[in-house]
Amino acid sequence: MNRFLHLISGLLLLSVSMMYAQTTGKIAGFVFDERTSEPLPGANIYLDGTSLGAASGLDGSFYIINVSPGKYNVVVEMVGYEKKIIKDVRVSVNRTTNLKITLKEAILEGEVIVVEADKMSIKKDQTSAVRTVSADQMEALPVENLNAVVGLQAGVVRGHFRGGRSNEVSYMIDGLQVNDAFGGEGRRVDVETESVQDVEIITGTFNAEYGRAMSGVVNAIIKDGTDDFHFSYTNYLANYVTNHDDIFIGLKESEITRNQDYKLQLSGPILKRKLHYFTNLRYQDNKNHLNGIRRFRVNDFSDFTSTNPEEWYSEHTGDNAYVPMNSSKTLSLLGKISYKMTDQIKLSLLYTGNRDEWKSYDHAFKYNPDGQASHHRQSDMFALLLNQAFSNSAFYELKLSSLDSYYGFYLFKDPTDSGYVYDAFLANINETGFYTGGQMKDHTENWQKEKNIKFDFTWQATSHHSLKTGFLYTLYDLKNKWTPVRPDTTMSEEELGLFYYDETGHRVYYNYKPIVYPSNSVYSDIYHVKPIAFSAYIQDKMEYEDMVINAGIRFDYFDPNTTYPSNWRNPANQLNFYLKDEDGNLILDENGNPLLNPERMSTYPKADIKTQISPRLGLAYQLGKKAVLHFSYGHFFQMPPMYALYQNNSHQIPPSDYSTTLGNPQLKAQKTVQYEVGLWQEVVENMGLEVNLFYRDIYDLLSTKIVSTYNQIEYGLYTNKDYGNARGIELKFDFYRGPLQIFVNYTLQYTRGNADNPEQTFTRAGASMDPIPTLIPMSWDQRHTFNATVGYHKGNVGATLTGYYNSGTPYTWTPIVLNPVSRVNLFPNNDYMPSSYSVDFFSYYKFKLFKSIQAQIELSIYNLFDRLNPVWVYGSTGQPYTAVIQESDLSNHRSDFNDYEDRIKNPSAYSAPRMVKLGIGFTF
Repeated sequence: MNRFLHLISGLLLLSVSMMYAQTTGKIAGFVFDERTSEPLPGANIYLDGTSLGAASGLDGSFYIINVSPGKYNVVVEMVGYEKKIIKDVRVSVNRTTNLKITLKEAILEGEVIVVEADKMSIKKDQTSAVRTVSADQMEALPVENLNAVVGLQAGVVRGHFRGGRSNEVSYMIDGLQVNDAFGGEGRRVDVETESVQDVEIITGTFNAEYGRAMSGVVNAIIKDGTDDFHFSYTNYLANYVTNHDDIFIGLKESEITRNQDYKLQLSGPILKRKLHYFTNLRYQDNKNHLNGIRRFRVNDFSDFTSTNPEEWYSEHTGDNAYVPMNSSKTLSLLGKISYKMTDQIKLSLLYTGNRDEWKSYDHAFKYNPDGQASHHRQSDMFALLLNQAFSNSAFYELKLSSLDSYYGFYLFKDPTDSGYVYDAFLANINETGFYTGGQMKDHTENWQKEKNIKFDFTWQATSHHSLKTGFLYTLYDLKNKWTPVRPDTTMSEEELGLFYYDETGHRVYYNYKPIVYPSNSVYSDIYHVKPIAFSAYIQDKMEYEDMVINAGIRFDYFDPNTTYPSNWRNPANQLNFYLKDEDGNLILDENGNPLLNPERMSTYPKADIKTQISPRLGLAYQLGKKAVLHFSYGHFFQMPPMYALYQNNSHQIPPSDYSTTLGNPQLKAQKTVQYEVGLWQEVVENMGLEVNLFYRDIYDLLSTKIVSTYNQIEYGLYTNKDYGNARGIELKFDFYRGPLQIFVNYTLQYTRGNADNPEQTFTRAGASMDPIPTLIPMSWDQRHTFNATVGYHKGNVGATLTGYYNSGTPYTWTPIVLNPVSRVNLFPNNDYMPSSYSVDFFSYYKFKLFKSIQAQIELSIYNLFDRLNPVWVYGSTGQPYTAVIQESDLSNHRSDFNDYEDRIKNPSAYSAPRMVKLGIGFTF
């Protein structure tokens, strides 16, 4: 009952008003007489090919709401005046496109004036840092996916938005969140750039309609089918052409099919002007650039423990073939059916699904690549979207969605599969630096199901006020199963270690069989939870001649819907404590059984409901005709990722210190308070410059505190203790001149905090390291980030160059033991990695094969200059591929197949070498 009252109180607080949809935009402006500059009331303004339009008011003003993103021809007609058509007016999601239209008195009846819309639209209603990238802009960029598009934006550093942790971003498809609830990073559903009409990327403060995020929002709007039938197919083949084949072993320039990419798109009408479909399919089979060598197989047994080489024993039955170790196979499918029931009602059904399998390179398995486990993902999302306009000034959207997603990390899906071998094969890592047999035996699976109801309503109350409100209800169904594959520990080591040699000379262990442990074991983490989330907001967008104000407030509600231990010093009641009298005698109940001491035993009450109120304010003021100053402020809340609430759900504490961390359903939401001020100026015609300054305080960040049980075993418990802040400046430059386009951005950023990640404090304590008493740079504290894109597209030919410069992120310099500095308590992230830069190239040529069939040849070159850019470095040198080697290291290395430097020469320390990708496609 209390939970229901909490929910109702939140609804009453927000009341029932109107909400702005997160999938459409608006066109607004004024119509004037060209000669007298007087307003023209009664002019008809409509979007060609649609039913959308409006008439200008007494002051010449007009607005057209509920406009899907894209380009439109705006037609203006009035009796006694020439008809005017403004071509290619771009509408972006959640933005107002402003037009000032002048009409000339008609001299000849029927005369039509056609003009081009300004490519450099005035950002009159931009109250924070927002970038909308359209479908045609993405098509011209050398990018493979939406992540690459997002990574090009100012304020984004390796997936971190303005200094926040990487799990502080909300990813959306048609306004519906698709984040990974377990880990919080990335999304459970991916869509291809070819399916996206617009992607809205907000790196600054965002309006009240957005929530469940602290750092940024990425909202991808899916295309609709049209009355024109469209079919396209493109086949891409790619390979690496590099001079660094000594680092990236096994790459052959003749292997043109190393990476394969197939794209298919089909759209068109089922019933013209009524029913349309849009489908997109992409399949990739990529071996990628990191190979291993199959010298050993998983059931090879080797022993290099002796200091006498004559006593070494090694089975190496591999074929010495090169084996891809960071390969991936991905399938992405999207389908959308749109039904325009009437001019006022539109119904859409959306499906998007992914089937992915990939590997992450592990250098320790370089010579035993078959022992490496794989990641697996399967996701299906269905969404029903209803859009109905009540009038020219009001409409609503109702969205119902279902997300069903699976993730797994394992070698075999069945953890008891007979393909698993005994742990004794996983050996020699200390002697040789590599596993000479054996397998990864971590076995993780989780299932994420979501049911969402989202209702949006917009009312353009007056020409100055757009009122918005709505709600989102989410019911989660989360299952987690972590069951590392282990031998039967009920047997003695002697029993498990019994073996014989088969006919091939391999060891076979008599008693080994893989088993998994139940949910109440320290060797498993199995749980099934159903948390509930609800949010709602009110917002008013006030648009005046020289000023736009966004003011709103948001309410968020989260119910963990689970229990928690009342005594964290004895969370699973593994320890029994009894009541005693003054003489030390046990106190018995009526049946003669000793009574437990309630002060030292746990009960399991319901976890508290969490609620937050978030005020948001944004202001944009127009300075003259071609400049806009903006300011924004807001509070942003986000619950920690689900693993931090539910991990180790049995609450079992192992018998050794610092060996486990418990989830905490009592965690609060994390909070960011952000301020931003910026200026946009059109310097000259079609040349824009934008400057943004921001500051963020980040409170109640996810952390881990140390809890000591009554028997003095120390473990970790997730809590809200960490703090961080970020500040910086962003510069953006846009230029359009005919077929030439230039986009440049630069970010100067400082990011500080008391911990890099939630487990850092706990990890340092477990390693007997001092706590960090001050703020340190975060590992993503990249000081300078510079991106530049130059494109030339004219007719059937186009080319784009994109360059990236990154000044390097922090790493922890760790001196060797012989260095006296090693005795100093050095904080983490005390130095910076080398800077990196790269250039990507994209070009295309289109030509007609037949009357209605067009062919296209595409050439992409990633890392054009074949740069060796560091991804990570060794703590002793600050360089990749290079470490300080001591005599003791060389003397302790024992191997008959490699030297000590082989351990250090890890190719994953560098980003991918030059890749050339050629595509041939057909369109009709």
